[in-house]
Amino acid sequence: MQTGLGSGSGSGLALGTTIIAIEFEGGVVLGSDSRVSAGDSVVNRVMNKLSPLHDKVYCALSGSAADAQTIADIVNYQLDVHSIEIGEDPLVQSAASLVRNISYKYKEELSAHLIVAGWDRRRGGQVYVTLDGLLSRQAFAVGGSGSSYIYGFVDAEYRPGMSRKDCQEFVINTLTLAMGRDGSSGGVAYLVTIEKEGAQEQCILGNQLPTFFDL
Repeated sequence: MQTGLGSGSGSGLALGTTIIAIEFEGGVVLGSDSRVSAGDSVVNRVMNKLSPLHDKVYCALSGSAADAQTIADIVNYQLDVHSIEIGEDPLVQSAASLVRNISYKYKEELSAHLIVAGWDRRRGGQVYVTLDGLLSRQAFAVGGSGSSYIYGFVDAEYRPGMSRKDCQEFVINTLTLAMGRDGSSGGVAYLVTIEKEGAQEQCILGNQLPTFFDL
């Protein structure tokens, strides 16, 4: 049985997830729900879809669970080798380029969409979208089936210059709204905050998420 994290081509399954990443002055915040589906069935309620590519670079996974995690594992290995060769941590854009290259080369075989985000010495916090051979840096990005429910919210609530705390609240509120509307998103909320000092991971249980009046 093929399991999925988000919309993907060729699988014949109704797959779902919600992923998000946002830049702030000094770092980035990534977030995801934890539900993994196979067709109409939920096969895992607590999968962490925020996968480390290096110490200060993570990716948020959507698409086929196996395909997305395979890409993340390959890039993680390649970045480890690259960092040894150059004697320092890799750039976030280098990680995003590797993800983009693999995804595009095997676009007919793999069904996955990854958002790459992290911090490096050259450009600070960065968020990259990799899709169909394109690589684009964005102030924030959302993905997965749940994203269609919250585009209006993120467009209205996002503002330049948000603080670290503001971005964490923005990510949590966005995930909560998507999880309340998208039947394929749910479970707990995972967050990773990445700064110069390193990455901080959090797991927010369902009863700790904010409550919106119409949910």
